[in-house]
Amino acid sequence: MSPTLITRPDQVTPEWLTLVLQHAGRDGRVEAFDAVTIGTGQVGENVRFTLSGPGVPQSVVGKFASSDPTSKQSGIDLQNYIREVFFYENLQASVDIQTPDVLFASADETTHDFVIVMEDLAPGEQGDQLAGCTVDQAALALEQLAKLQGPRWGDKSLQQYPLLNGSMTPENAEMVQGLYKTLEPGFQARYTGLLDNDYITTCTLVGERLDAYSNFYDGPPVLVHVDYRLDNMMFGGPYPLAVVDWQSIALGCPLADASYFLGTSLLPEVRLKEEQQLLKHYLGVLKSYKVDLNFNTAFSYYRNHAPAGLIMAVIASMIVGETDRGNEMFMVMANRSGQMCLELDWAKLTKKTA
Repeated sequence: MSPTLITRPDQVTPEWLTLVLQHAGRDGRVEAFDAVTIGTGQVGENVRFTLSGPGVPQSVVGKFASSDPTSKQSGIDLQNYIREVFFYENLQASVDIQTPDVLFASADETTHDFVIVMEDLAPGEQGDQLAGCTVDQAALALEQLAKLQGPRWGDKSLQQYPLLNGSMTPENAEMVQGLYKTLEPGFQARYTGLLDNDYITTCTLVGERLDAYSNFYDGPPVLVHVDYRLDNMMFGGPYPLAVVDWQSIALGCPLADASYFLGTSLLPEVRLKEEQQLLKHYLGVLKSYKVDLNFNTAFSYYRNHAPAGLIMAVIASMIVGETDRGNEMFMVMANRSGQMCLELDWAKLTKKTA
């Protein structure tokens, strides 16, 4: 008997969790559990279920739609919930990036109800978007990124999946540009005094040049996580690093993830000093998959995507429920990304291609 699709943490029962374990080929019977919300996600809600009963794991983690109506509607509109289940069911086995072991995943494409039950990555620790990471952690993250992209680099069969038609593709550039320009005034109004004055002009310029930004990459189809940052990474525990939150997986420019990650997850002074060596490390791992991407070409893609964190901050902050931690996170991302744009002379690069 397979588990049914449930939609909320309060619908979980010991019997249902037992069926989940059996579905995954594991013995054991859940007799009771405790539940506590974990993580910092805004579009999804993660709950740790600590289990008791013969032969059961100590704990598992369930992922559900956000309980915040605004955030949940964004997850539905952007097909985030459907896309994450699609990743685990259709792509995970064909790439090498480390993710949690998924015990059960199900989604209703009509209602967008979904649930994912996965292994608990404790005692691993979630990355902290606000504090940033070390150079060694950044190198580990770029290794894992190459392990996502390398196995199916240039695989044209991926283009058969409409869900992988990402927001920053040429086909969607006009739509994203319109959305950005619509949301940007509200973003600037909300965060007046928190967004560094040096980056306000950049914020507006990004909206004007999003078409050039989206059309810059002319390479083969490559998988991109899209939201590749510290809050979506677990360090330590069962694995040195495991990557979670696959709600935005798409095809796009491979360096978009690298630029977004380094621009938002390293302190700016560290990023400026280390980014070229870190990119060379990433390219070295890609070479193990026989992907020979020239550094100069890769760095031009990297420069082009310097505003990635700013774009995410502008759009995401306006379409999810507002929280104190979320506001602080979006400002960290926007300011670090804005500084990256200036230091890499992003405006000069896009002016040439506009």
